[in-house]
Amino acid sequence: MSQNQRDQQNVTQRLQTELVQMMTKGTPPGLSAFPIDEEDITQWSGIITGPEGTPYEGLKFKILFKFPVQYPFVPPKVTFKSPMWHPNVDMSGNICLDILKTQWSAVYNVQTILLSLQALLEEPNNSSPLNAVAAELWDTNMVEYKKKLMARYEEFDDDDEDDDDDDDDDDED
Repeated sequence: MSQNQRDQQNVTQRLQTELVQMMTKGTPPGLSAFPIDEEDITQWSGIITGPEGTPYEGLKFKILFKFPVQYPFVPPKVTFKSPMWHPNVDMSGNICLDILKTQWSAVYNVQTILLSLQALLEEPNNSSPLNAVAAELWDTNMVEYKKKLMARYEEFDDDDEDDDDDDDDDDED
């Protein structure tokens, strides 16, 4: 067995363990994540519900996890799939969060990431913004911030696993 095959086997085992733990113990309210395809456990889709008392309260956002074969020793690539307005998220959904970069530890897991992202919605790091306009508005004009957020926000159906909106042409019999 090659090193790459062993790495793939290790990441698969680790992710299966995390999935079982999340399914048996549950995740905190407003957070969820599952593999997109049972054939490829290295890509997960997640949902984060905005924390109470924030501009994100009651809003739901889709995120995407892509786990490298070196996981858990290397962090997954995590992006917002839903349009997002946030100081630490760019317009493409890329996230600036220390635990997904330089502060990553192999003891972190999917649930840790979900909790950290939910906390980031509550307390952005405005000293290191990816979206400088959002950072400025967060600090100076929350009403305008919320308007910009709602202009970008898109609702989705929790049961909708398809990321593309091509369900509209299913009218054929």
